[in-house]
Amino acid sequence: MSLRVTTATARRVLLQLRHDPRTVLLLVAVPCALVALLKYVFAGGQAGAVFDRVGGPLLGVFPLVSMFLVTSIAMLRERTTGTLERLLTMPLAKLDLLVGYAVAFALAAAVQATLVSALAFGALDLHVRGPTWAVIVLAVANAVLGMALGLFVSAFARSEFQAVQFMPAFVLPQLLLCGLLAPRQEMARPLEVVSWAAPLTYAYDALDRVTRGVYGGALVRDVLALVAFTLLALALGAVTLRRRTP
Repeated sequence: MSLRVTTATARRVLLQLRHDPRTVLLLVAVPCALVALLKYVFAGGQAGAVFDRVGGPLLGVFPLVSMFLVTSIAMLRERTTGTLERLLTMPLAKLDLLVGYAVAFALAAAVQATLVSALAFGALDLHVRGPTWAVIVLAVANAVLGMALGLFVSAFARSEFQAVQFMPAFVLPQLLLCGLLAPRQEMARPLEVVSWAAPLTYAYDALDRVTRGVYGGALVRDVLALVAFTLLALALGAVTLRRRTP
């Protein structure tokens, strides 16, 4: 792998993002708007307590979803326009390209999650029992996981419409199983077993534990699983990377 090629790829992707205001809007404005909407959905007397309980974990879920969509569509567009094919005819490795894309989108994910967290802890007055910096770090990690998953699944789409379809097919089932709507131990046993294989389970659990101020081995396990799933998605993305969409 060449550091020069990787850096050049990351720079090119960041320049493309900068000149695409709609994508920037999706990356930054939409997660912030969703968190603000969540704050004011709970308008009763216990609104603050409910927002404090669910707001922390959702600081990672919203950026993960938007990064998944943007990354999968962006990588697919590189193939359908022939950009990826031209790049792969040059003397460079697939890993150079994939890591370059990963670095660029990881930086975008970091900016996105940091802005969402700043809004939540600032203007929206979110309170958590754990340290604020840990929630922000995990929110960034969740956004990076969404980026890695988006790079991976983009290899299986032939059009932008199909890339968007992976959202309900791949991400929404994980949202239902991660424990956001109901504790996983209260689900039917087969669903609980399946939830252990879902990356979003560990992403949600890690943020939920920090939000509630619960530490220990379980939190370490969740963080390690989050990192492992991110690296696995990037590795599988390198294996399935094709020059063009068939």
